[in-house]
Amino acid sequence: MSLVVFTAAYFVLACITALALGNREFVFYIVVMALLIGVITRVHRRSHLGGPLLWCLSLWGLLHMAGGLVPIPPDWPREGPHAVLYSLWLVSGWLKYDQLVHAYGFAVTTWLCWEALRNGVFLRYGIELAPATGVLVLCAAAGMGFGALNEVVEFVATLLLEETNVGGYANTGWDLIGNAVGAVAAAVVIRRHGGTLPDFTGGSGVPARWDSP
Repeated sequence: MSLVVFTAAYFVLACITALALGNREFVFYIVVMALLIGVITRVHRRSHLGGPLLWCLSLWGLLHMAGGLVPIPPDWPREGPHAVLYSLWLVSGWLKYDQLVHAYGFAVTTWLCWEALRNGVFLRYGIELAPATGVLVLCAAAGMGFGALNEVVEFVATLLLEETNVGGYANTGWDLIGNAVGAVAAAVVIRRHGGTLPDFTGGSGVPARWDSP
């Protein structure tokens, strides 16, 4: 319940802020985020994602909303005309807030792919999937694929809106690199530390099977 309250609180605040500022770009992203929350909720109901993963997903949403809506002082180092967190250089000329959020977000996405696959296979077939290298390569590739889909969404935003803070071709390239770094890092951590299946029994000793298609 606390996760729902936390997510709803910053989501509503982001909606109010974007509308007050007339930030059409982030109104667009808020709609996309609402759709993603619906998708993740459905995935969670089907494959019982872990609490830590859900909190990390919610934190990613907060970092994303803050990135486009929280202003920074005009004298802070940034790229482009928009003085918001997404434009902020954390290490001047090398690392932006944007790239760090990309790496974090698609590390979490890779983790999501692993948990959904592992839990889904167990609930449907009763097979406990090990964090083998081949499986995690697929999960990392899926994470990077979702990262590429994010760039498609940003491209659509540039077509629909007169002004955005998406950036150019180089920005897209660095975003994809950030996605890849995060996805690979997550796969390495999962490979080393594995992860035990959650208790699907609810204390009954009988797993809740996923029988629907």
